[in-house]
Amino acid sequence: MPAKQTLAPEVRTLMTGLAMGESPRWHEDRLWFSDWGAQEILAVDLEGKSEVVVRVPFGLPFCIDWLPDGRLLVVSGREGLLLRRERDGSLVTHADLRGLSDKGWNEIVVDGRGNTYINGGPGIALLTSDGSVRQVADSFAFPNGMAITPDNSTLIIAESHGKRLTAFDIAADGSLSNRRVWADLGDGVPDGICFDADNAVWYADVPNKRCVRVREGGEVLQTVNVDRGCFACMLGGVGNRTLFLIANEWRGMEKVAGVAKARTGQVLTIQAPAPGVGWP
Repeated sequence: MPAKQTLAPEVRTLMTGLAMGESPRWHEDRLWFSDWGAQEILAVDLEGKSEVVVRVPFGLPFCIDWLPDGRLLVVSGREGLLLRRERDGSLVTHADLRGLSDKGWNEIVVDGRGNTYINGGPGIALLTSDGSVRQVADSFAFPNGMAITPDNSTLIIAESHGKRLTAFDIAADGSLSNRRVWADLGDGVPDGICFDADNAVWYADVPNKRCVRVREGGEVLQTVNVDRGCFACMLGGVGNRTLFLIANEWRGMEKVAGVAKARTGQVLTIQAPAPGVGWP
């Protein structure tokens, strides 16, 4: 479908100086996110006051979400482990994913039933609340951000190299079925995503330096252009009506170290037309 005219909401800067931000999540009145370049997990409030909550001993990627009991989960992507932060701040192994694949892991989302989905080179793995882990989908063109609808019925995943959002029905046991293209994005390259109350998805786009809101089917509702790669987005804030954008300069994987040293990463915000719902 033809794109609607690009809108230009006021973009505000909440935080600067990040090495390489990723995986934003709104949790307990703050935006939490990973700084891959600094090996840190930070939290920042709406006034811009931030703190380093966790320092991790491994490199990118490490994405985050929470168990229903409030304990933080951290994907140690290259090591093939899902870690859990205990009440005393220590990181312990929550699940070992190496038995499924040695290709590395990326994004994570925990749904309203306590099921944890982790994606990466092998596809999507499901870790259920009873501790069992199994692969539930495969064959993606670079799987990236994931979101689950508020009724726990649908999982949407960004396929960055496929330039599409793909959806699955979620069964009672957490299995995925009825794979379908939720939105063909044309020249869009989706990275992190989030879902809103109007059944639209926001997706971050690194090479096109923007964040885009689309309906199922691909109709573009809104575009936010920025001056650097947009890696991820999340709805939160008062009434879940603030869209947080994680933006960093991007010069390719071979230059990650130099970009991280330059600390070009930012957290940007705009007011969103609909509140965030679902997970994460």
